[in-house]
Amino acid sequence: MRGLSTKSDFSLFLGCLIPNRLPEIEKSTRLVCERLGINLHDMKGASCCPAPGVMKSFDKALWLKIAGRNLDIAANMGMDIITLCNGCYGTLKDASMELKDDPELQEVVRASLSTIDRDLGKIVDVYHFVEYLYFDYGLDDLSDHITKKLDYKVAAHYGCHLLKPIKYRRTKDFDAPTFFDELIELTGSTSVDYVEKNTCCGAGGGLRSGLKDVALDIARKKVASIKDANMIVTPCPFCHMQLAQVSNIPVVYYSQLLALSMGFSEEEVGMAVGK
Repeated sequence: MRGLSTKSDFSLFLGCLIPNRLPEIEKSTRLVCERLGINLHDMKGASCCPAPGVMKSFDKALWLKIAGRNLDIAANMGMDIITLCNGCYGTLKDASMELKDDPELQEVVRASLSTIDRDLGKIVDVYHFVEYLYFDYGLDDLSDHITKKLDYKVAAHYGCHLLKPIKYRRTKDFDAPTFFDELIELTGSTSVDYVEKNTCCGAGGGLRSGLKDVALDIARKKVASIKDANMIVTPCPFCHMQLAQVSNIPVVYYSQLLALSMGFSEEEVGMAVGK
């Protein structure tokens, strides 16, 4: 049974990393969404989200204005946003919610956008791809499209911005979330437990830029705690890139795994996984 949302058209916010470094994430997501009847529309002129860690800490007003411009692009398209990146989700979702909650902030952002002939208009909603699949599209409807049961042992990595801040997230159980594991196991794979499952990948908050060795040490500790898996599955290209640098097992994005279970080939989704 389909979840509460019946939306099928979305503004697709790709962010920076996917089009520049990880095109396989975009391709596999487009294949999956076409099969599911989810229509993705390109956001022409979209900028960086901007990243939630550094800019928000130094200049929240500027962070909101840039995010507001991206929200306005989607509003002019008449569609809510779906994004494939935890960081982009963290910025656009939080900015959307903060602007809805605070009329004074709205006026500040509207005044700034007016200087470039833009206006917030209706403040759109923002969904993460995996959040939408689980909470809105629904596992039952999603399972109808599974044609091949996989048998991978998967280490799920949720990442930070998919779960926090809890006041703006669909799941409130950030200590022991299960929805991403359930999406993984829908493909026939097994989501294995590991000690560092709920820790950060080490890349966020500017740590990777400022202290790369420390950031990679955090990632190494996480990966070293994975004992019984033949791949890591992420919902975030930034986490994906970080973990792939230190992992001795493949790191794949969820839409790639899902596409395989829908009958697409490894070549079509940009992956070659050794069991």
